[in-house]
Amino acid sequence: MAHFFYLYSMRFWVKTNLIIKKLFPNSVWDIPTTEKKVYLTFDDGPTPEITQWVLEQLKHYDAKATFFCIGNNIVKHPAVFQSVIDDGHAVGNHTFNHLNGWKTSTKIYIENMTMCNDTICSLVTEHCKLFRPPYGKIKPSQSKILRKMGYTIIMWDVISYDFDERISKNACLENVLANIKPGSIVVFHDSVKAWKNLEYVLPKTLAFLKEKRFDCDVIAI
Repeated sequence: MAHFFYLYSMRFWVKTNLIIKKLFPNSVWDIPTTEKKVYLTFDDGPTPEITQWVLEQLKHYDAKATFFCIGNNIVKHPAVFQSVIDDGHAVGNHTFNHLNGWKTSTKIYIENMTMCNDTICSLVTEHCKLFRPPYGKIKPSQSKILRKMGYTIIMWDVISYDFDERISKNACLENVLANIKPGSIVVFHDSVKAWKNLEYVLPKTLAFLKEKRFDCDVIAI
């Protein structure tokens, strides 16, 4: 039943419903705060040109973010990954091959996550042990092992749906601006698939947050 609710939320809810947050209390969905602070996150990179463009936008608006990276992409594009680190952003584990936890045995899933961890550690001496499951899909057994390994599982409060090619750029922007609040964890994707929407939405989101005097910070748990 919990998986049914979760799948329903993933498909239809831009802002994660409180029911989902209560059903999965071992994951971080937002970071409660009284400050005007939000947490922008980017999944599936590093991707040449797109990740670099994202970094330029963040620098222009004096914003920090957290990048949940695919290990195989780090291996392919280490210089782009290093640019994320050099610019003072945080990085998290997104598995080595973008695995769907519901369709993967726990043994293989943990091995794949460990491959990504080893790749990150070969390039970064210190980093927070943050993990975001691809598609937001993870089995309880996988979650339990990851948490025992010291990982914090990061989900989201707002998802832009920038990866959905059926959504218009304006609808994607509205998904974010209408739902963001202090403490929100927001999902974007620095991927080719999301580029059409991301190119339009990210600068406008950053400008909106700056105008409203929000700080964009890294996730450091």
